[in-house]
Amino acid sequence: MERLKERIEQARAALTTLEELALDERPTSVVRDAAIQRFEYSFEAVWKTAQRYLLVIEGRVEASPKPVVRASVAAGLLEQADGRMALKMVDDRNLTSHTYNEALAQRIFSALSEYAGILRTWLNAMGEGVSRL
Repeated sequence: MERLKERIEQARAALTTLEELALDERPTSVVRDAAIQRFEYSFEAVWKTAQRYLLVIEGRVEASPKPVVRASVAAGLLEQADGRMALKMVDDRNLTSHTYNEALAQRIFSALSEYAGILRTWLNAMGEGVSRL
C-alpha cells in the first residue's frame, strides 16, 4: 500500500509539471515540445499508478495501458467519456514517442489541457480510493 501511495504522489508531481505548460495559449515550439514531453512522462506515471492501484485495491492484473484504462472505467476510477479520451491519450502518447510531425505536435499540444484534466481526475479517484481504506 505504501508503494501505491508513493506512486500517486510521484504521478501528481509529474502531472503538475505538465499543467504548468499545457495552458500556454501561445507556446513557442520549444515550450510546445517540452509540454509534449511532460505529457509523455505524466501519462506513463498515471497509467502505471493505475496499474498498481488495480493490482493492490481491485486484485486485477493488467499489463499495458489500454487494458488499464478499461479496467479503471470498470472500477469507477474514470467515467466512460474520460475513459474514451484516455484511450485516445494512449494512442497520442504512442505517436509522440515514435515519430515527429509538426501537425501532430500541434494537434496533441492543443489537447493537453483536456488530457491533463482527465489525468488529474484519474489520480484524484485513486487517491480517494486509497484514503477510504
